[in-house]
Amino acid sequence: MTISSQMVIDTLNMFAFLAVELTLLFLLISYLVGVLQEYIPPSRIQSILSSKNGKGYLVAGFLGAITPFCSCSTIPFLKGLLRAKAGFGTMMVFLFASPLLNPIIIGLFAVTFGIKVTLFYFAIAMGVSVLAGYLLEAFGFEKYIKPEAYIAPTDKNCTAKCGGEGKPISKWVRIWHSTWSDFKKVLPYLIGGIALGSIIYGFMPTEFVASVANEDNPWAVPVAAVIGIPLYIRAEAVIPLSAALAAKGMGLGAVMALIIGSAGASLTEVVLLKSIFKTPMIIAFLTVVLSMAMGAGYLYSYLF
Repeated sequence: MTISSQMVIDTLNMFAFLAVELTLLFLLISYLVGVLQEYIPPSRIQSILSSKNGKGYLVAGFLGAITPFCSCSTIPFLKGLLRAKAGFGTMMVFLFASPLLNPIIIGLFAVTFGIKVTLFYFAIAMGVSVLAGYLLEAFGFEKYIKPEAYIAPTDKNCTAKCGGEGKPISKWVRIWHSTWSDFKKVLPYLIGGIALGSIIYGFMPTEFVASVANEDNPWAVPVAAVIGIPLYIRAEAVIPLSAALAAKGMGLGAVMALIIGSAGASLTEVVLLKSIFKTPMIIAFLTVVLSMAMGAGYLYSYLF
């Protein structure tokens, strides 16, 4: 493969787009989470999303289904849940379900692939998310959360109630200081992840993806699932892209695996999660997403 100027342009465009989008999303969501924490006491969040309450897992799944977050923009919301001491298992359900399920994705799925395929996708994404959250808590993976992830950030130039000169500041300004401090901590992870994802996006042609994941390749499903993770594309974009790949000869089971792999995880998200989780939890997260993608791909090929 020769490097063309178009590939470089695509890479730079993707980097600029993701840098702006994810920065704005991170700041906005972090700020909104801070506002919610002002008005909803941690005890209330604990009771709603308690792992001891079986309903908490389903609530977390449907909360993920109605929040239009991509895999990266779930991170600030996850941090808020951690600091509110929500149940670990239910937090994991939200982490898995949120980027895969939202009204926009479901609508696009229905228009592109039909109602049957949409229901199949929803059942797999929701079912595996709930099961994974339950099992990760049952096997004690909560111990792999970094201690500092529970600590709310503070700005060195701002105390909890006063400005730099000791003057009282409003809660809105205080929330912003906390949001900005949190953002500065994850900025190196964010830039590094965006750079890697953009390079892979720009230099991996769709023809290559279709050729290695066609119906004649028995390894098409796992290959598509693995390719999907570094190929960072939001689910809203990967669904139309997948339809184009299917038209080029990509197997429909591989298409399903690609959609779940690319929407459910990304290099950028994995890098960001390193600021929250230790390595065993990162490995477990990727294992769940890959297993979901491959399982859905093989099952889809068998049923449809």
